[in-house]
Amino acid sequence: MEKDSFTDEEIRKIFSLKNVVVVGMSKNEEKAAHYVPKYLADQGYNITPVNPTTDAILGKKCYKNINEINDSIDIVDVFRPSEDVLPVVQEAIKKKPKVIWLQEGIHNPEAEELARQAGIQVVFNRCMLAEHQRLF
Repeated sequence: MEKDSFTDEEIRKIFSLKNVVVVGMSKNEEKAAHYVPKYLADQGYNITPVNPTTDAILGKKCYKNINEINDSIDIVDVFRPSEDVLPVVQEAIKKKPKVIWLQEGIHNPEAEELARQAGIQVVFNRCMLAEHQRLF
């Protein structure tokens, strides 16, 4: 069943998780895919960038894909076009995160259903920065 409306309490619980992998994190400071994870890092979140085009962002080692990450993953925050989400989610499921968060404007029902079947919560079409600022 598609669940696109989380209560504020459910979103607050998600924000209690601290290890966030950001797929599609950008070096460009003007892009949401840069300033959103930077904001989260400033709020005490442990950000792990995934971007195959660079070695480091915000002084953190950048991984080519989720498979390369050995640390535990709570949230996979996705900044990729909706049509590119399915392979990201398929890769993420293997790491058993608690949440897959698709940023504003991103929605892929097939990928979301796969994640839910694997027992992973899915938030889509919401911005982590906006939600954090709204609730905290």
